Amino acid sequence: MMTHALAGEQTRLVSGSTSRSRPNGRRISKRSKVVIATVISIGLLLALVHLAFPSTFALRSTPNKKKNVIFFVTDGMGPASLSMARSFNQHIHDLPIDNILMLDQHFIGSSRTRSSDSLVTDSAAGATAFACALKSYNGAIGVDPHQTPCGTVLEAAKLAGYFTGLVVTTRITDATPASFSSHADFRWQEDLIATHQLGEYPLGRMVDLLMGGGRTHFYPQGSDASPYGHQGSRKDGRDLIDEAQSNGWQYVGDRKSFDSLLNAHGDNVTLPLLGLFADNDIPFEIDRDEKEYPSLKEQVSVALKALEKASDEDEDSNGFFLMVEGSRIDHAGHQNDPASQVREVLAFDEAFQYVLEFAKNSDTETVLVSTSDHETGGLVTSRQITASYPEYVWYPQVLANATHSGEFLKKKLVDFVHDLGATGKLENFIKHEILERDLGIFDYTDDDVNTLIHLGDNANAIQEKLNDMVSFRAQIGWTTHGHSAVDVNIYAYTNRKTTWSRILEKLQGNHENTEIGQFLADYLELNLNKVTDLIRDTKHSLNFSATEITNEVPHYDEYYHELST
Repeated sequence: MMTHALAGEQTRLVSGSTSRSRPNGRRISKRSKVVIATVISIGLLLALVHLAFPSTFALRSTPNKKKNVIFFVTDGMGPASLSMARSFNQHIHDLPIDNILMLDQHFIGSSRTRSSDSLVTDSAAGATAFACALKSYNGAIGVDPHQTPCGTVLEAAKLAGYFTGLVVTTRITDATPASFSSHADFRWQEDLIATHQLGEYPLGRMVDLLMGGGRTHFYPQGSDASPYGHQGSRKDGRDLIDEAQSNGWQYVGDRKSFDSLLNAHGDNVTLPLLGLFADNDIPFEIDRDEKEYPSLKEQVSVALKALEKASDEDEDSNGFFLMVEGSRIDHAGHQNDPASQVREVLAFDEAFQYVLEFAKNSDTETVLVSTSDHETGGLVTSRQITASYPEYVWYPQVLANATHSGEFLKKKLVDFVHDLGATGKLENFIKHEILERDLGIFDYTDDDVNTLIHLGDNANAIQEKLNDMVSFRAQIGWTTHGHSAVDVNIYAYTNRKTTWSRILEKLQGNHENTEIGQFLADYLELNLNKVTDLIRDTKHSLNFSATEITNEVPHYDEYYHELST
């Protein structure tokens, strides 16, 4: 046990000291009295300021204590999706078996995904669990099981002095980004969601940067209604893109304008930024024309530089919160398209690696957390294709041979049917263009070709047939076009050792998805309940009856997401 030395013993350890201590009765000088009085006065003054302006002290405790959080959602990616992508990557690049993905290297746990009303969640309830740290029903966007708006991590972060952003490859109004930035009873209320994202609700604008697809919900129906495209779907006649620019938003809507930001390393970004690069979803990575659409990594690059620059230039900023979604992993799972899914996972892994390097090189304390909202497709990397005992194999090369998604090819084939529907020409087109050239399939049967001919312009049936031809030959199995209840992985990184211990304490092992949301809130020292109180008057319901809801929307979209309840 360590003991305290006497005063005389302490002074002997200092060169030139003596063993004699100073007299206890020494008088305090006049100058010392002035110094003491000054210190006491300053202390009292600071105490009075703290009482008068408590919020000033609540936002920032000390200088240079900024924090950055990048939260990733791999929509629909279960453990089998990562395994399939890893093996595919090793195969096409002739890599050794110990060459793993960047995500693999940061695995720390797993998450349970059920919603409040089902063991199998949808993306809306899954994202609400992350955003609000509570369970809600399938289809809920930032509302609790009683359809009461719940404060989100993004909203609380903005109110606490953080810059905020959302980057996705689906529609920016889709379930995951919507659940962080809006409040709606049903996920299909995307026109309403768009208005919330631009600040039309009690809190005002909470998002500094929005990037992805989904332009359709920002301008009106009608081919001549807007200069921004020809597939607008807003029914209220409003052009939110024009309105946003009038309200100070910087808008980028094509590759050329995006490249002006990318090439300038984000220096010419002015926040708030609205980037909408497709009317609907950005195409699958396997189909994406890089001359027309930015990649997820490129979007993330601009977002990080813009948010970092804004935070550095604002002395009152606490840092930034950015949510990044690998959105279309989920869509490939819904379509049972393994060739598309492996490319989506690898594109996400590339974006994750870019952010990882950003964090490693940053002087600001930065945390990365990545997880999935659920698994999609019931994927298994094996498939029994005969009645006899199965081989223990699956074939990545079959996926490598495919150069387009089933989604892309169904449109290509349907367009051909409409334009040149002669049976003879159609048969050759299916054989040589679709199967051989686009999918790399040469062992097709007459039944395969005849089935595709007889499907005519039934686009979804064509897509299912083509994707199954690839899955069958690769010996990849699927159990559903929907979601499953499989636990999903959690990955994390931080550039601070002390914070790493905290991450492991809270997220290592198996957890409910709500615990991830709570960790984000706790780490950023956010009070979600206070935000909930502020948004109680948010317009979140259209007050439709069950019959009206049924008539308003189809039950499922093309990715088998349930739209109405």
